[in-house]
Amino acid sequence: MQDAIRLTQEESDRLRALRLAKPARQPRSSDRRSMGERVADLVALTVGSWRFIIIQSLLLALWILLNITAWARNWDPYPFILLNLVLSFQVAYAAPIVMMSQNRQAEIDRRNAAHDYQINIKAELEIELLHTKIDAMREQEIARLTEVIEALSARLSPPAA
Repeated sequence: MQDAIRLTQEESDRLRALRLAKPARQPRSSDRRSMGERVADLVALTVGSWRFIIIQSLLLALWILLNITAWARNWDPYPFILLNLVLSFQVAYAAPIVMMSQNRQAEIDRRNAAHDYQINIKAELEIELLHTKIDAMREQEIARLTEVIEALSARLSPPAA
């Protein structure tokens, strides 16, 4: 028969603390974002969309077309230095803002992972405890069945003369 797995005192204390904390019932993370975080998330959401890519591509094509055909006073001739400057400014501001949003999301993911870890630890300890209880019940059942079989054997066996 397999030895029953028993929880150590440390595991029992941890399980008791997790039962009191009820980690599965707590919300994962609250949405208390500062104004800067909300702006960073909005910029990341906008810049990281197909809509932005399509509009940006159309604007770039229009800029180049208007300057090549000199239809609108040719304000940025062929090497498109002004266009390069505008795009450089856009990248210089958009990249750090997107990184701020990603860092915030990574922090949220870390908190959620820690929360999930606490729930998993509690589940593991609860399962070990249930295994212990089931093993104890099985041992009691086997002992009781053994007693019943011995009693039946005693009744069925012929008396010694």
